[in-house]
Amino acid sequence: MFDFDKWQEIYETIRRHKLRTALTAFGVGWGIFMLVILLGAGNALQNGAEHEMRDDAVNSIWVWPGRASKPFKGLPINRPIQLTNVDHDGLKEDFELAEHTSARFYLGGEFTVVYKQETSAFSVRCVHPGHQFLENSIVTDGRYLNDIDIKEKRKVAIIGKTVKERLFKEENAVGENIIIKGVVFKVVGVYEDTGGEREMEIIYLPVTTAQLAFNGGKKNINQMMFTLGDASVAEAAEVERKLREKLAARHSFDRTDDRAVWIRNNVENFQKFQNLFTGIKAFVWLVALGSIFSGIIGVSNIMMIIVKERTREIGVRKALGATPWSIVSLILQESVVITGVAGYIGLLAGLSVLQLFNYIIDKNEIDTGFFRHPEVPFGVIVAATLILVAFGAIAGLIPSVRAAKVNPVVAMRAE
Repeated sequence: MFDFDKWQEIYETIRRHKLRTALTAFGVGWGIFMLVILLGAGNALQNGAEHEMRDDAVNSIWVWPGRASKPFKGLPINRPIQLTNVDHDGLKEDFELAEHTSARFYLGGEFTVVYKQETSAFSVRCVHPGHQFLENSIVTDGRYLNDIDIKEKRKVAIIGKTVKERLFKEENAVGENIIIKGVVFKVVGVYEDTGGEREMEIIYLPVTTAQLAFNGGKKNINQMMFTLGDASVAEAAEVERKLREKLAARHSFDRTDDRAVWIRNNVENFQKFQNLFTGIKAFVWLVALGSIFSGIIGVSNIMMIIVKERTREIGVRKALGATPWSIVSLILQESVVITGVAGYIGLLAGLSVLQLFNYIIDKNEIDTGFFRHPEVPFGVIVAATLILVAFGAIAGLIPSVRAAKVNPVVAMRAE
């Protein structure tokens, strides 16, 4: 039941001590404000890191050939290691976790690409169909490369959005022919890429077709990669270890030679990022809760002073029949009001600053790099509100219990 008299009494107490209440409330509000700002900044750093990694599948392993740096069975050091189609084609057979796989055969530099009277220079990558999932490419027209293209060495190509705009303008690109290094390829699809504009300036060809047309039929590859589905960090590490052993046996180098082949384990790297930001968030909560706690101590001290100032009044109340709970509830309510209102204002101020920052960045299209879209999840806001209520109650608990234990006779003698 709503007790109007009690709330009026709380209001009068706060009104009579405006400065004291304001300074006390500021400590609590500042703690919540800093919690929101720091959490927003931490999330912005995480968003930025994930944005930078958006172009590649985070559950993937990438392999590059290197040079042997350790002697092995009489073979010299510093000899190059050359990956081939055999290395890629055996991935799914060797590893049950391997999901989407692709090799890359590089045609170095940019090549002049011709369509009718239009000419422009673009990079060319020669890949397998699984490359679509490794690079997070989105087909917007036509289709991506498929297994039949690889098997039959078809002269087909899929082009990026930027390539389409430069060569074909407003024309439909799918089904048309383009010329790359004197070889005619039919465009079967157009794609967009989450990696940005540069990733959409690339033309993809079937790796087997490119090996035949531009490498004299040699089956060398320059890189290979594959996804691991929902593999854990431990499972990915085991795949990486076995992969190095298989490549070492196939290409005759020491399995402990890290420079013979370079392996990037994105599963492990992504988990390291996640652990880093979990640690940052924990540190932010620790710092912010420390600030809030110092503000709560201030509230508790103020409530102790209030109880001491009103000792005589409390004695009169108890002499007239006031129950201990009515005394406790009065002090608790006043404490919760101060912390709750101050914290809510700090919460709104923090969210407003984050929204203003995002508005300025979006409106002016400013590239903030690794610091993107600072935000605080709704669940954190709810948690902060509950913390406020709990801390407010804790701040008033000791003073209220002390007030409830006041002896009416002793209290009425107090000055």
